[in-house]
Amino acid sequence: MKDENQNIEYKRSWNDEYLKWVCGFANAQGGRIFIGVDDDKTVYGLHDSHRQMEDIPNKIVTFLGIVVDVNLHQKGGLDYMEIIVNPSNVPISYKGVFYYRSGATKQELKGAALQQFILKKMGRSWDEIICEGATMEHIDHEAVAYFIRKGIKARRLPDNAADDSTETILRNLDLMDDDGGLRNAAILLFGKRPSQFFACVEFKIGRFRTDSDLRNQDMITGNIIQMADKVMDVLDNKYLIRPIHYEGLQRIEPLEVPEDALREIIFNAIIHKEYPGYSTQMRVYDDKIWLWNSGGLPEGITFEQFMGVHSSCPRNRLIARVFYLAGFIESWGRGINKIKTEFIENSLEAPVYKEEMGGMSVYITRKKGLYSEDDGVNDTVKVADNKNLKKYDDGVNDTVNDTVKLTKNEKRILQVLNKDYAATYGSIMALLQIARPTVARAINKLQKNRLLVREGSDKSGYWYVTEKGKELI
Repeated sequence: MKDENQNIEYKRSWNDEYLKWVCGFANAQGGRIFIGVDDDKTVYGLHDSHRQMEDIPNKIVTFLGIVVDVNLHQKGGLDYMEIIVNPSNVPISYKGVFYYRSGATKQELKGAALQQFILKKMGRSWDEIICEGATMEHIDHEAVAYFIRKGIKARRLPDNAADDSTETILRNLDLMDDDGGLRNAAILLFGKRPSQFFACVEFKIGRFRTDSDLRNQDMITGNIIQMADKVMDVLDNKYLIRPIHYEGLQRIEPLEVPEDALREIIFNAIIHKEYPGYSTQMRVYDDKIWLWNSGGLPEGITFEQFMGVHSSCPRNRLIARVFYLAGFIESWGRGINKIKTEFIENSLEAPVYKEEMGGMSVYITRKKGLYSEDDGVNDTVKVADNKNLKKYDDGVNDTVNDTVKLTKNEKRILQVLNKDYAATYGSIMALLQIARPTVARAINKLQKNRLLVREGSDKSGYWYVTEKGKELI
């Protein structure tokens, strides 16, 4: 006999409580329960084995509604019973409770886990369910138009798709049933306020120095078809930087991580999230970026297969199809390899994927030198919009000497700070390959000539290049 595992359970004697174990096996991959055998596989025998051979199968039929195979075995003159439970195609409950065998444990399914389990047994996904109370009044027509524009541009929708009504488009995407009912996917993708119907559909971004030291945060809400654009805009403006370098005379300002790859990582988190689940979360640290979405790997795909080329098995089929038609993703399961390749081609470490905490995590390593803990300037400053910074030109002497001569390094530092308001001494040093005293002298001169303004304290402020300063860049 084999050791206990996800498909085998040993019980010294029968107890009706073990109907829960039978239920759990039926709802999972099936399994075998041996009665009259201890955990160490010692056979203790059965009392009145022939009666139990009749009673136990009858109880299973009465309480669970399933038929099992029961075999009587003998070892050393002692009888023991083998109950063979086949996996069920329909959900099985015991006294109104659904149990599931996971590993070597019996779990009671509740809430979202129960909902997902029942849908899976029915061969459906959550995004296919009709959203009760949702009508065309809840649909954002501009979001639908955005999707059509993207799909036509990607050549995955015909040019005349723009002539169709919103209702026709939703029907063609199978987001509306024959009776006009809107599916969950319709509200998530194109709803004016998806949070009106579902909890935890937002995308949370936080800037952390340590796990317990939150410096800044944003919450992206609204429909998910436009969510990735909003997330990328916030990351670009507030959380990530664009280091400046020159190729000849051309000024280059790429995002610190490959934009297309980062966008695809965000797409994947949105598409494959277990809805409603928990909010998708992104934490930006000095040395890494961590992104997590609820929901593990699709059933039937191992982690090793997931990291390579694999068949596309989206959790949310309707949502994935719309993202595909918009040109946002492929349908061949190559996304992970493409992301990895793009990072490596940009001399960056490939993202690390982990299945943890009931979901999928992606760890992205940031380049060293972008931030430094001892710079004396807060790395997590929330960058203000230019329109809000305009006020800091007030009071600057308009007669400032336009003939101020800047050295090459002073001009380059001014250019860096004009682009990255939260730049630190350390990031400037690393980017321009110059010493700290040089940076300090240059910034002092730029401030003295009112070309550069520091707003706020060293720990909680940001830089602003004045209009006069911009004229000299």
